[in-house]
Amino acid sequence: MSAIASRPAAVATSAVVTTLLPLMAAVFVAYLVIGMAMPVLPLHVHQGLGLGTFVVGLVTGTQFTASLFSRVWAGQHADSKGAKHTVVTGLLVAAVAGFFYLVSLRFAAKPEASVGILLIGRALLGAAESFIITGALSWGLALLGAQNTGKVMAWLGTALWGAFAAGAPVGTTLYAADGFAAIALATILIPLATLPLVASFRSAASTGRARAAFADVAGAVWVPGVGLALSGVGFGAIVTFIALLFAQRGWSPAWLPFTSLSVAFMIGRIFFGHLPDKIGGAKVALVCVLIEAAGQAMIWLAPSSTLALAGVTLTGLGYSLVYPALGVEAVRRAPPQSHGLAMGSYTAFLDLSLGLASPALGLIASVAGLNAVFLASTLAALCTAPVALCLLHTPSVQRREQCHTLL
Repeated sequence: MSAIASRPAAVATSAVVTTLLPLMAAVFVAYLVIGMAMPVLPLHVHQGLGLGTFVVGLVTGTQFTASLFSRVWAGQHADSKGAKHTVVTGLLVAAVAGFFYLVSLRFAAKPEASVGILLIGRALLGAAESFIITGALSWGLALLGAQNTGKVMAWLGTALWGAFAAGAPVGTTLYAADGFAAIALATILIPLATLPLVASFRSAASTGRARAAFADVAGAVWVPGVGLALSGVGFGAIVTFIALLFAQRGWSPAWLPFTSLSVAFMIGRIFFGHLPDKIGGAKVALVCVLIEAAGQAMIWLAPSSTLALAGVTLTGLGYSLVYPALGVEAVRRAPPQSHGLAMGSYTAFLDLSLGLASPALGLIASVAGLNAVFLASTLAALCTAPVALCLLHTPSVQRREQCHTLL
């Protein structure tokens, strides 16, 4: 791949896919390791190690917290050392995370020690995820330009969620066959197998311009970031607690909600991923968070697995475009020479949301039951709407200052 020397105002979808296809393949393979763990990690901690829902939320949230603290570092790394170097670094760290997964099983007879080692692996995987996706996004923006931000984020996100969709049944099958050890081995081997693929890609050309100060980038992206954080609570609720909800109510298979969420997410990205660039990120975000909230409310009220799956699907459709829609608003406000840092800083708000929401929702579940988790996530999604309205109705030259005052 080579950088595009002269970028038009917009690139056709077919050209975007052709340009991003190798990166999409790398993201897909790398994210299989995260997708495989999603439906089985809560079961391993809660049923295998015998620990409570708060610990389940803590183990899940550790990955997101680690991503939060490494996201800016990953963005600076992409801007200074290049996107390719950033992705390779992430893949190596992911393999090390799998090693800690494996070591934790040696201490399964001592659940507290085992989960402590598992937390280290989760933290490393969070840092790896940060480097992989931040590097890939920075790479895509360098190839296609900021005017195609929505398409880059949508299509790389499609690959990511495709990995989640495939990873859920694969992870469940591996877990049933050989327990968490199989997940640990896959987490080691899959990133290492991806390295030759990434190494074969040609790096995108650097802008060669001085990087902007972190304060300038953070000031440009934080308002869309707040909306991203609020909308992410619903995603965290499903990832952390939907498998436990299905198990508690005797619904099966437990992996189906993860695949339904991922497939709905991909459908939204594939068919509507061009809309943020075309009609504006704030408009798209406003509609999508309302759809997401409706889906979360359906899960909260669902008397059967069918309605719960319908709520998961609706959540996936709504949530699919929130990240790229608000991302368009963030990138358009950020200095052009610091797209890696802008992507890292913006995505850090999602990490903050998931890192705090997972244990907080675990506390809610322990006090009020698993059902209450999805009422809380419904309210959080609805709170995203005022942020989108602020970005939509304030003139662009005044948006940042006025939204700062309102928020």
